[in-house]
Amino acid sequence: MKYDPLYDPLTSQNPGTGRDYAPSYWVASAGTPPPNDGPVTQDFDTDVVVIGSGSTGVSTALYLAQEHGIKAVILEANQTAWGCSSRSGGQGQNASGRLSRSQWIERWGLDTAKKLDREIYTGFENFKELVSQIDCDATDGGHLYVAHRTEKMTYLQNEAKVRKEVFGYDPLLMSAQELREQYCDDRDAAGALLEREGVGIHPLKFTYGLLRKAQSLGVKIHTSSPVESWETINGVHHIRTPGGIVRAKRIAICTGGYGVQGLKPIKNRILPILSNSVVTRPLTDAEIAACNFRTHTFLTDTRTLRFYYRLLKDNRLQLGSRSSISGADANAPEHLKLLTDAIARKFPPLAGIQIDYSWWGWVDVSHDMMPRITQPDPKQMVWHALGYGGNGVSFSTWAGKRLAELVAGSKVNSEVFKLPIYNSPLEFPNLFGKVRSETLAPFRRLGQSFLYKWYWLKDEK
Repeated sequence: MKYDPLYDPLTSQNPGTGRDYAPSYWVASAGTPPPNDGPVTQDFDTDVVVIGSGSTGVSTALYLAQEHGIKAVILEANQTAWGCSSRSGGQGQNASGRLSRSQWIERWGLDTAKKLDREIYTGFENFKELVSQIDCDATDGGHLYVAHRTEKMTYLQNEAKVRKEVFGYDPLLMSAQELREQYCDDRDAAGALLEREGVGIHPLKFTYGLLRKAQSLGVKIHTSSPVESWETINGVHHIRTPGGIVRAKRIAICTGGYGVQGLKPIKNRILPILSNSVVTRPLTDAEIAACNFRTHTFLTDTRTLRFYYRLLKDNRLQLGSRSSISGADANAPEHLKLLTDAIARKFPPLAGIQIDYSWWGWVDVSHDMMPRITQPDPKQMVWHALGYGGNGVSFSTWAGKRLAELVAGSKVNSEVFKLPIYNSPLEFPNLFGKVRSETLAPFRRLGQSFLYKWYWLKDEK
């Protein structure tokens, strides 16, 4: 089926059946996908079903096979890694969720924040090890957090202090001039913070590599097989797909922002948010010199509705940000203009440059801005890993490893699973963080529209 640019997880019954990829740069440059097992064509039994074939789902299946001897079956509605893993920015950071480390301290206290930091950093190191084993155009240059206004340098100074004095990292603050001389001439920058932990990747090549590893251990992946419904009979899940019913003892939900409302364990517990991306034609030597691009290190800025950008290895500029509220409005021209205006503002020599690739995709944002890798109902053999909030490129693979441990029943009594991202459920929507209730779900996009206007005023005025 053709790609549907207006697909919306909150209004569509499912993501489709066998739909083509979004027209991303990653799809155009990833090469041939690994072979798959085709659609489900008959009823069959298995031990574990993984829903979703992005980096979370594939890594869950990989670790189930590699560390627990369980050969899972992956069900994918469309194509392999059709969602976030073929549309993201490819920025692998030492992070997960939308909260900073200083906010972790505010929410959970210093002791829990330190334990959470060690857990996410361990996941980042594991991600780096996986990247070293897969040809995915990796660039290990850290992450530049760019102050888009002078007053944002105070925020970066505080984050640098917390990272260094509390968590033991070695961040580097730099002036706008130092950024422009050493990295790139970003005219929108008032300074920057270099976090030395960061690896940029080609996310689709990376996920294809993970899948090949998983398949070598006996993992099966059925594409064009959306989960239409399921019921549990005598402890066995009967998962209905267009081609047949898959009976499984255990289910792992790894759908990211593409988990439709019909999946009851996550209904109204994730807000899918659109992120748009563009990739330009290759820059000429003169354009690279004019923008003083001296590195492929990736950057994000301090806007609440942040821009993320970098020079790719083939000298194209990639840039993305948040845009439309609904899928129905996703291809409106103002969302593309938001990105091309940002290119012109940040890099004036590139104003009006040809855009070769333009796409968008759904980010899984939890209502309290942090992920959950957990079993939502202890009575049901169903688990999920969701809610990365745009910071899942590296942490998704570690979430898959932890999810595999939970599904397999391994280490479930260890201290790490007492951390809040493992031992608490995804929350329902909230009203200014004070009232949380599922009854607020129908009004989320109204609230999102208001917040986007408020964020824009704060960011730009």
